[in-house]
Amino acid sequence: MSEVFVLDTNRQALNPMHPGRARLLLKQGKAAVYQRYPFTIILKRAVEQPVLSPLRVKLDPGSKTTGIALVNDASGEIVWAAELTHRGEQIKGKLDKRRAVRRSRRQRKTRYCKARFHNRRKRTGSLPPSQTSRVCNVVTWVRRLMRLCPVNAISQELVRFDTQALDHPDIEGVEYQHSTLAGYEVREYVLCKWNHQCAYCDAGDVPLELDHVHPRSKHGSNRVSNLVAACTSCNQRKGNQQVGEFLHDDPARLARILAHQKMPLRDAAAVNTTRWALYERLQALGLPVEGGSGGLTKYNRLTRGLPKTHWLDAACVGKRTPPHLRGQGVVPLHIRATGHGSRQMCGTDERGFPIRHRQRQKVHFGFQTGDLVRAVVPKGVRAGTHVGRVVVRASGSFDIRTKVGRQAGINARYCQPIHRNDGYSYQKGDPYAAPVSAAQTTREEALGSSPV
Repeated sequence: MSEVFVLDTNRQALNPMHPGRARLLLKQGKAAVYQRYPFTIILKRAVEQPVLSPLRVKLDPGSKTTGIALVNDASGEIVWAAELTHRGEQIKGKLDKRRAVRRSRRQRKTRYCKARFHNRRKRTGSLPPSQTSRVCNVVTWVRRLMRLCPVNAISQELVRFDTQALDHPDIEGVEYQHSTLAGYEVREYVLCKWNHQCAYCDAGDVPLELDHVHPRSKHGSNRVSNLVAACTSCNQRKGNQQVGEFLHDDPARLARILAHQKMPLRDAAAVNTTRWALYERLQALGLPVEGGSGGLTKYNRLTRGLPKTHWLDAACVGKRTPPHLRGQGVVPLHIRATGHGSRQMCGTDERGFPIRHRQRQKVHFGFQTGDLVRAVVPKGVRAGTHVGRVVVRASGSFDIRTKVGRQAGINARYCQPIHRNDGYSYQKGDPYAAPVSAAQTTREEALGSSPV
């Protein structure tokens, strides 16, 4: 299972420990809770010359979700895992909305305001805000893990490495297609393009195959634009038919497939844009950074018999992946980037006219909007225990956003902080149950059939 991070009284990172041992230290009063997410305890004593087991942070960057895993290279144990959801699309939407308000205000029959975007110049190598947020989110969590545990290396899924050319500089032509990783890059590209769903029936969580839209028997090519993801039944029913013949009774799906067939992969473009910026930011942390291709990640995952998840993909990144990964019982932490609030001091309606003004002071009665709190209300309409994110007011009457709804009018004196607002929301995932090997199944059957 996911282990607990440990700091000594001098905030020196120690080896993560089993949750049961951490619970015992808390019960005995030898440690205290340092933070909730990720769960960390701090000892009440200093540890002189600790024996540390180095860990490796492994990253599988994505445009929407990035997988993070802490792996012990010596034992193959997955110590901790998380899936980080970015807010790049949200930032892009807000920027578009703000741009529309500015342009509509400029074109009204009022005093003319000259456009300022002609005077702005972008720095060389700068990224858009939506992509910068993706890079900053990943770097932020790598820095946090470096403060909480002994990290000595980083592995990042970066770019394709031409291993054939490295081993055989004179290789050329069709010989490129006969390497160990042949087909993995194209297959992963097509599956990601079609969102790991069958293009003909939208089936998910089933084995998918690559199907030629224009059949090979009718001179169809092997280009990526001629490939779609299809389940086994749809691929067999289609056979060597043209896609128009196969979907003659579903014109809407046919039009969608033909339009999506040559559509650029926007998510892949975002990853390609940010990968080198992330690589440079990680190198600036002072740790050795290893790169690995997406095909190598998938090859490692399939050879180890692991299912498709973001954090397991992260655990399989790079050539230094242990031959056996032990992740039984690991509970991944689902992290969602929410931001630190809005800097807009004047709220506007849909037409751009001001409707409210925000206060400059963010902290009221020791709380700020976004803090995770527990409120125990003894009496009244809101009597009970409420846990959630708080919305503060200068009057002291707070609102708490809980799972069952918004609880309004809760006094500040009933609130106790659980986790301060750090720009992220957290939720625990499902524990990972490792697949049972054939040898283990045979042994269990033998033990079950033996006489008592």
